[in-house]
Amino acid sequence: MQPWLDYSGRLSPLKLLVFAALFVPGAWIALALATGQLGAEPVKETLHQLGLWAVRLLLITLAVTPARTILQWPRLLLVRRMLGVAAFAYAVAHLLLYVAFEAFDLAKVASEIVLRLYLTIGLAALLGLAALAATSTDGMVRRLGGRRWQRLHRLVYPIAVLALVHYFIQSKLEVYEPMVMDGLFLWLMGYRLASARRRDRRVPLWTLAGLGLGAAALTALGEAVYYWLKTGVDPTRLLAVNFSLATGVRPALVVLAAAAAVTALAALSALRGRPARPVMAGR
Repeated sequence: MQPWLDYSGRLSPLKLLVFAALFVPGAWIALALATGQLGAEPVKETLHQLGLWAVRLLLITLAVTPARTILQWPRLLLVRRMLGVAAFAYAVAHLLLYVAFEAFDLAKVASEIVLRLYLTIGLAALLGLAALAATSTDGMVRRLGGRRWQRLHRLVYPIAVLALVHYFIQSKLEVYEPMVMDGLFLWLMGYRLASARRRDRRVPLWTLAGLGLGAAALTALGEAVYYWLKTGVDPTRLLAVNFSLATGVRPALVVLAAAAAVTALAALSALRGRPARPVMAGR
């Protein structure tokens, strides 16, 4: 079935829009590379950007189910598998460019993956995404059966952890965006745990607010501990920085702002007074 059609075979404007949007990051990277906007090491930066978008799209995929419930927008599920496959495609491009960066020396690539922990973790995440992408079709859903397919695709959570760890380790001291992603992932996992405890899968506003505060606090703590271990800076000073804009907007504040925006959207959705729709279990 063509990716812009819904299950009835009709054109889905939502799927068409998302399908087109998924090419935008790749097109931007290609244009930036062609016009010399990727710095002194353009191939290396291209490699970084492709991997970064793979992780971003993976988190967006995980955000579909919460967004569907909070916004009361069931058709949002139509694009979840498409987003997951796109994350896999960017990850494959990331690996292929790495092989090209190493002059297609497969023996060296294999040894690097074995010897460097973050590369081993990244390959494990890619193989996991490959398994999910290969079983993302309707035919595979029927062949595996609903329950087995769902069990298999719940592996997306440990796969996301591996992808985030890979990204974090290779970032070294430039961990601003990895910290933001880690905080957002914590929120997503907290949401899933909270929704699993309720029959209608709808999370109360006070719980959403608490999840935001908790994810932001853990992000701030994680950043403080990381820099303390790497540089020896007093973690209490680092924690205090999160309550000041003297060094810019810290990752914890970004996570808190994103969570607050989601809580506000949930409140607006509740005020509309639309009847709750049953929510299917999913990623």
